[in-house]
Amino acid sequence: MFGLQDIPKFFLAFFIVLPVISFLHELGHVFFAWLMGGKNIKVIIGSGRLLFRIGIIEVRQYYFWYGFCSFDNLKRRQRLSNILIFAGGSLFNAIAAVIVIHLIENDMLEATIFTYQFTYFSLYYIFFALLPMPYPDGNSSDGKIILDLIRNKKAVEDNIYRVRWNEDKKQWCVLDHDKKLVQAFEDEEDALAKAHEVAQNNRPSRLLNSKNGKEVEIRQYPKVPL
Repeated sequence: MFGLQDIPKFFLAFFIVLPVISFLHELGHVFFAWLMGGKNIKVIIGSGRLLFRIGIIEVRQYYFWYGFCSFDNLKRRQRLSNILIFAGGSLFNAIAAVIVIHLIENDMLEATIFTYQFTYFSLYYIFFALLPMPYPDGNSSDGKIILDLIRNKKAVEDNIYRVRWNEDKKQWCVLDHDKKLVQAFEDEEDALAKAHEVAQNNRPSRLLNSKNGKEVEIRQYPKVPL
């Protein structure tokens, strides 16, 4: 039974266990992204200003709240590949919860408020990640993306952005997915920098550059799970 003496333990578990579960969730996503050839992989724990960085892991000021990941340039982008990436977070949470329960049942781990919170928050993460719903900010839950992919909807259809030389204006033009001008530059590097910024902020997207009359893909920014 939960008593007043357990309140400090509850807060301690909240500030320790929840970030671990968040990390495992994002690790599941990037594990499958890595299997699919993803590059520039990052795992971000928390929100706010950056506290420190270790390899691909960034820990933010409010480390106990929120988490996300990012990656670019998937080699395998078929429907099943994307389903695995978006399901990976919940899969890792489920595996971790099952392991903890197995250890407790076999007297290899003591049942405490920490283990209780771990299994509880793991199930919490799984439920809300797989609940197929849109978010107010325009993103979607992992479950909605997976459901759209199973239904063969264009859940991960790319926006195409282009950097193209305009001979008449003697400028490098950044064009959006409707081939409308975003901005023009004298220097190609400035145009590419702007194009990367626009494409990265409008995932999923592909960035093409016109060279010698041919369009060459220079980067893709896949839709990333939360």
